[in-house]
Amino acid sequence: MPRELIERLWTRGREFLGVRYPILGGAMSWISESGLVSAISNAGAFGVLAGGNMPPEALEREILLTREKTDRPFGVNLITIAPNFPRHLEQVLALRLPFVILAGGLPPRGALARVKSSGSRLVCFAPTVGVARNLLREGVDALIIEGHEAGGHVGPVSTAVLAEQILPTIGEVPVFVAGGIGSGVMMVHYLLMGAAGVQLGTRFAVAEESPAHPNFKQAMIRASARAAQPTAQYDPRIPVIPVRALQNQGTRDFNTLQLGLVAQLERRQITAREAGRQLEEFWIGALRKAVVEGDVERGSLMAGQSVGLVREVLPVRRIIERLLDEGAAEAEKILARLRPTGGSA
Repeated sequence: MPRELIERLWTRGREFLGVRYPILGGAMSWISESGLVSAISNAGAFGVLAGGNMPPEALEREILLTREKTDRPFGVNLITIAPNFPRHLEQVLALRLPFVILAGGLPPRGALARVKSSGSRLVCFAPTVGVARNLLREGVDALIIEGHEAGGHVGPVSTAVLAEQILPTIGEVPVFVAGGIGSGVMMVHYLLMGAAGVQLGTRFAVAEESPAHPNFKQAMIRASARAAQPTAQYDPRIPVIPVRALQNQGTRDFNTLQLGLVAQLERRQITAREAGRQLEEFWIGALRKAVVEGDVERGSLMAGQSVGLVREVLPVRRIIERLLDEGAAEAEKILARLRPTGGSA
């Protein structure tokens, strides 16, 4: 009965994605490559390849490799504010992918229409209610609402509040929930609220099939939820999207860089646009340093607050099985509370 309840709750997500489990793997630069993405899809969930700002030829290679490793559905995530986004968009349109996922705020004018006209299903991230409604007017096929608890670049609103604002009011398209989800317990509760499925990033970053350096994975396993903190913005003139990561020397280096750029801005030695570019370049390099090279002191350990629930390296299939087991146990508790009790009224 509990498993049947879950199956019923996520029917819309299953049908939209064409998978057994509408559990999306978060798109994480340097991590969500063909090996991890295909493992998630082959396990019955939905893998998502991270375009990030990788060289266009590398993105095409990863897409083709993923197609070789799985015949199951998967998506490609493109960051609309990435310098390589225009070339990435041309690539995915030429390859005619079944699913294209856009993140990074409202996409450039015309990008949504081009994806739709290519025949791809278009999924977009919505960090606020306003963005969600704008995207609906543009004709997106599905939404991912991602809250402040997520890892990496984060929006301003918590997952719980976004879910309360959006799930009861938006029924035109499937809505998937992301940010701070690390167990089947929360998965079931968001499904009960109307979610079509969920997305997990941090949990899959520590999967056996994840290409992340062993040092990176061990840092995640040792971390508490409170260790994953968002960066601060020191001057509103410099466009800084908060980044949630484990606190280390790398985050302190970022703060030092930001303060230095603010000083240069005051002396008119640099433009706000150039300062923002340097900050983004810092994260690109720092993330590679941690994930690929294993420098967990000066590299960027991007992680959501669900990192506090990650305690071991497991194969992707076992992670998904555990989510289902936890979800079924939680569903049984809910059903038990709803059953009539004996005795007179």
